[in-house]
Amino acid sequence: MATYAIGDVQGCRPELEQLLERIKFDPAADNLWFVGDLVARGGDSLGVLRLVHQLGKRARVVLGNHDLHLLAQWSVSPAKRRKDAEFSAVFGADDAQKLRQWLQTRPLVHRDKALGFSMVHAGLAPSWSLGVARRLGREVESVLQGPRANKFFRRMYGNRPAAWADNLRGWDRLRAITNFLTRVRVIDKKGNAIMSFKGSPERVRKNQFAWFDHPRRKALKMKLVCGHWSALGLHTAPPIYALDTGCVWGGQLTALMLEDERRVITVPALPHRRR
Repeated sequence: MATYAIGDVQGCRPELEQLLERIKFDPAADNLWFVGDLVARGGDSLGVLRLVHQLGKRARVVLGNHDLHLLAQWSVSPAKRRKDAEFSAVFGADDAQKLRQWLQTRPLVHRDKALGFSMVHAGLAPSWSLGVARRLGREVESVLQGPRANKFFRRMYGNRPAAWADNLRGWDRLRAITNFLTRVRVIDKKGNAIMSFKGSPERVRKNQFAWFDHPRRKALKMKLVCGHWSALGLHTAPPIYALDTGCVWGGQLTALMLEDERRVITVPALPHRRR
């Protein structure tokens, strides 16, 4: 039995199927962790959702920013949705409501004490332990899975507040939690998330830091797998394992075996994705 964490799939169903073949995935014995962003841009978000959903308990998924965007678009009337053929295929599928309910009940943080790993899509605020991140993630999950979900989706977007504070309340609190867990890459010296940054680590400015390198970051007592930052590429510097290797942009799709962190398996993006 093995557990593999897989980077951002983003609708790249053929590469995901190739990766599962490459690792010789056994659905009767092995487990898969997906770091979020199952959907968007890759051409077959519906196929990816169906593939992962049918794995049942063999797949652990945390929500990414693109997954949340899909759910937000799902929550409004068809006339108000942005034109997106890939998302439209999801909305119009016969099993759309089953997939929607499943996706909306995925967590923002997953922990496995036996394996010694946790998983989020993007990152953490500097002051958060993994236990705090899990508790805060549950605050958002309770709203996503309750009657206020549509109100949350209308207020989810935005970059403020940029820094975490324990006394945040209401929608600002939920937005800040969501932004750190699903969108952050870089944080400045004062703890403000620089949400506009999408470049490589070499382009991080003075007094700004990759979220995992922040000088005031709380030490983690467990290893963490994440994704989201394709320009970072594969990053395996314990306790952080970042697995978004930009398949949708022509890079690779990557899996990490959690029982043996030296085992990294990749498949290249299909030729039409390479620019």
